[in-house]
Amino acid sequence: MTQAAMTGAVRKTPAASRLTRQRARAAWLFLAPSLLVLILVAAWPVLRTFAYGFTDANLADPGAAALIGFENYRFLLTDPVWWRSVWNTVFFTVVAVSLEMVIGTIIALALNAAVPWRGGLRAAVLIPWVIPTVVAAQMWGWMYHDIHGVLNEILVGLGLIEAKLAWTADPDLAIWAVIFTDVWKTTPFVALLVLAGLQMVPRDILEAAKMDGVSGFKLFFGVILPLIRSAVLVAALFRILDSLRIFDVIYVLTGNNERTMSMSVYARQQLVDFQDVGFGSAATSLLFGIVALVSVVYLMLGRLELMRED
Repeated sequence: MTQAAMTGAVRKTPAASRLTRQRARAAWLFLAPSLLVLILVAAWPVLRTFAYGFTDANLADPGAAALIGFENYRFLLTDPVWWRSVWNTVFFTVVAVSLEMVIGTIIALALNAAVPWRGGLRAAVLIPWVIPTVVAAQMWGWMYHDIHGVLNEILVGLGLIEAKLAWTADPDLAIWAVIFTDVWKTTPFVALLVLAGLQMVPRDILEAAKMDGVSGFKLFFGVILPLIRSAVLVAALFRILDSLRIFDVIYVLTGNNERTMSMSVYARQQLVDFQDVGFGSAATSLLFGIVALVSVVYLMLGRLELMRED
């Protein structure tokens, strides 16, 4: 580089720095309204919930709360109903997310193929996802009805069961009824994210792999899956976080049944039914901490995995 070019570069540096600072200020200016709204509707309620968790506040008179330290958390960690809700939530998350990832990936592969009416099929697959969760849960609740439910009518008609089943009342079937409903509702979301990843896979790589004789499972696990790993990780993260805080599907189908109660349903019962704001806030805070911890660990593991690949 000549002396004149070096001098010009030095002269441009302060201007470039000012431009960078101006862009940063403009970015913060545009973000300020969103951050303010986020603080008002999210940060402040979360902080108040944490604060109530250390008190004996009740719904009748929250202002008369007295500070009791970690008593709520001490009792919470010794409550068998809480640990039952933790186990239900973990079991629901593992089974439901696993099924959704597998089925969603299969659907995405099918939609990514060159088939007739592909656009219409994609729109049809997304219908369960766009239905409000409460509506979908109530709809499945009617289908699960032990006397008038269409599911029992079909199974009895096909000879798969001899007598009609109480899907949401039977302790052994209720959790599976909830899982099947959630899988039906949210699998399209996974399929959509995975399909977006498949759209980014270069066609020449797939064609080269096929020319080399790679096909079937080897093509998917050896070529396609590594290329869409980021999309799969994002889909799994969203579904894991949603499943850990699951509330609406379980509450609509089974209410406060301890055999299906999630951590969110447990916290809601303490806050609303028992009107124990302090104890319910402690349960909510612990749920928030669990979800935050899982998300941080998952993101760290995903980053390490991506770094290892690079």
